[in-house]
Amino acid sequence: MKAVSIIILAILTLLAVSSGITKILLMQQDVDFFGQYGFSGPILIVFGLVQLLGGLLLVFTKTRFVGAAIVAVTFLVSLAMLIMDGNIPVSIITLVATLLLGVVMKQSWRPAAE
Repeated sequence: MKAVSIIILAILTLLAVSSGITKILLMQQDVDFFGQYGFSGPILIVFGLVQLLGGLLLVFTKTRFVGAAIVAVTFLVSLAMLIMDGNIPVSIITLVATLLLGVVMKQSWRPAAE
């Protein structure tokens, strides 16, 4: 079970980091897609930086919960736009990834010491 968790975490991290980088680099597909929902170039870059930061935070045990939460929020924003666009296959993949981020959050939750 531990190996499966590591594989899922690695996939989620790669998804978040690569997705963030494509936005930071203003890849034409992202510019076109997000642009139709009001994302300008600078806003898309900030969105990508947030996604990249969340993905990097997933790597470390102490920051994993926060990283998963950040990435989940960015994926939910993307999911809303994908649904509005009618892109059901990618919407399903994004939803599954977001649900898996919820699992990562649950597994990495560490309440503050009292």
